[in-house]
Amino acid sequence: MSYNLSDIQEVLTHIPEYMGNALNILTQLSKYFFLILIMQFALEDYTYFGKRTEERKRKVIRKQISVIYLFTILGFILIFLNSGSLPVLATLAGTCVFYFVTLHGYRLLYPRSSMLLVNNMLMLLAIGFVMISRLDPDNGMKQFVIAAGGVICAFIIPVIVRKLRILSKLTWLYAAVGIIALLGVLALATISRGAKLSVTIGGISFQFSELVKITLVFFMASKLSKDTSFKSVVATSVVAGLHVVILVLSTDLGTALVFFVAYIVVVFVATHRTIYPLAGLAGGSLASIAAYFLFGHVRQRVEAWKNPFLVYDTSGYQIAQGLFAIGAGGWFGTGLFRGRPETIPIAAKDFIFAAICEEFGGIFAMCLILVCMSMFLLIVNISMEIKKNTFYKLVAIGLGAEYAFQVFLTIGGVTKFIPMTGITLPLVSYGGSSVMSTIILIAIIQGLYILREDEGAEIEKKKIRRG
Repeated sequence: MSYNLSDIQEVLTHIPEYMGNALNILTQLSKYFFLILIMQFALEDYTYFGKRTEERKRKVIRKQISVIYLFTILGFILIFLNSGSLPVLATLAGTCVFYFVTLHGYRLLYPRSSMLLVNNMLMLLAIGFVMISRLDPDNGMKQFVIAAGGVICAFIIPVIVRKLRILSKLTWLYAAVGIIALLGVLALATISRGAKLSVTIGGISFQFSELVKITLVFFMASKLSKDTSFKSVVATSVVAGLHVVILVLSTDLGTALVFFVAYIVVVFVATHRTIYPLAGLAGGSLASIAAYFLFGHVRQRVEAWKNPFLVYDTSGYQIAQGLFAIGAGGWFGTGLFRGRPETIPIAAKDFIFAAICEEFGGIFAMCLILVCMSMFLLIVNISMEIKKNTFYKLVAIGLGAEYAFQVFLTIGGVTKFIPMTGITLPLVSYGGSSVMSTIILIAIIQGLYILREDEGAEIEKKKIRRG
């Protein structure tokens, strides 16, 4: 008697019925195991720099790698048992290969790379893979494919950062590319959720603003690393302001806010003059007030933020459902497939943090925030350690500011700390352009870290020669 694939799939869909209480017990136990894993990972993040020997540091890295694999394997097995979807197993196999290639690729190609930075990236991706696949297995597979493609591209970037000294001289090219890309979105994009976000080419959507986040920082770093005079700051402000104005015209105000914060941070670090950020913040405050009166969807988001339950049937529905999910999860979560995150509109993108809170729990979510903070602190540390090259120092701090503020906007919006901006959680939320650009951002930081390690090794060699 022969069985075809559809017969096997039909049997698999009944796995939850066959397992019954055993699956419920496994799910309830797993949520505590997930919590132990993320707590250990976060703890290792913050104890790494206290390790005095390289062997102890390598031990931390190995522990974190084990956590990444265990978290992913357990998560996808639970998704398979609850959904009976065969493609989930294919995604699991592909993801494990992806981890192996990424980890060993960095070790072989760049022996001086920061494996802690790689581990943080993979852990955040792992959480995203599991949660997105739980919501929609097809989207989980798409996210994995995009991330794998991003890492393949990322392997090339550290070489470019180390070898191409011309990068600091392409000032106006960065500005031109960024402005043209944003103008293209303004002219060609369709309106989605009140904003022009992406351009569709051949059935594939591209959100160019995600990549312009990088070109804008490179422009500002290039301009201000050469000259921090008032004239240079004004020129930088005009170009950065033009980026923001185009985004405002596209009503992509969340991204405009990320650009604005990156501008404030880079200008302050470059000039060390508080008058510039204070003036920028004053201007930004006035612009926010103007946006409130000019754009209807901004007023709706503010009203939803003030009292989502008052406008529950309209603009407050998404925030209210997110708050219900966070409350339902409590400290330890309901367990995978024991919550209802699918009732949150666009849960895999804007509100994935709420979905994580519901099924993994509040403590898990706090550990996730700690991992994100660790990523930011790593980037800041790399920036502060770059002594000789002001351009790369400003690039690192600018990209770090964008990453940190994007995390703040996402989590702050979901928890009703600030109005929702429609920004995704880097590496965790579903979205090809966001994942790709963040992986590239981390690869640039990795290149700067390797460059710093090269400088340190050169200094050590000179000391030995003198000795």
